[in-house]
Amino acid sequence: MNITRLGHAMYMFESNEGKKYLIDPFFDLNPGFPQHLNRKDFYHSIDCVFLTHGHFDHTSGLAKLVEHNPNVMIVAQYELALLLLQQGIKNVLPINLGGSVLFDDVTVTMVQARHTSSYNETEGPPVYAGEAAGYIFDFKNDYTLYHSGDTALMLDMKLIQDVYRPEIAILSSSGHFTMGPKEAAYAVQNLLNVKYVIPIHTFPTKETAASPEWLDQLLKAFPVVENMIDKDKELKELLKDYRQTEVITLGYGEVKSFEKC
Repeated sequence: MNITRLGHAMYMFESNEGKKYLIDPFFDLNPGFPQHLNRKDFYHSIDCVFLTHGHFDHTSGLAKLVEHNPNVMIVAQYELALLLLQQGIKNVLPINLGGSVLFDDVTVTMVQARHTSSYNETEGPPVYAGEAAGYIFDFKNDYTLYHSGDTALMLDMKLIQDVYRPEIAILSSSGHFTMGPKEAAYAVQNLLNVKYVIPIHTFPTKETAASPEWLDQLLKAFPVVENMIDKDKELKELLKDYRQTEVITLGYGEVKSFEKC
């Protein structure tokens, strides 16, 4: 499979069969989103979108995506899915914690996360959007991947490992709004048993941003983002002597291929 980093939390998974699955669309004001992908053919290439929760930096790109790809399937937790349906967005599939969606090349299961979830919080009073979640992607004849979504450290990660046996973890590690590098390192060493871990919810520096001008705008609108910049290297440093798991740090727009022997 191929994994592409498109932002602090937005990732795209491409299966060996060529299907593309997108996590948490956030395009405009996203300093990690490469502008050469801001094209109709890119949006049209997405087969399914998975939402971990309702916050604007995980859902605000839906309108643009649906505009270009109106038939794209959107998977979301029940309450958030209902909000989207009430807005007139079609092809929304509500599921809940423990539920699964089956495709020809992957089975995707929604699992628990520890985080809040609201919707439209930048446009008016926050609307309750259910519980935050993560996902297990069990690719056919390939790796099983755990995307934690935004989450605090939780003992449930041990259950997720025991039941689904992921080999790749894409794990929150920015601090401030999610667990930080220290907690993520603990999860890798004590709760998970993965071959690779990829840190998420970390923002780029001006030098590494795909869109530096958007980083400036984001910092002006949300100064707390400063606390979450360049945290990937902290997790890598904490796990440098832990040989059981390799920390993979991806650049913004970088594609990493994982081939299971």
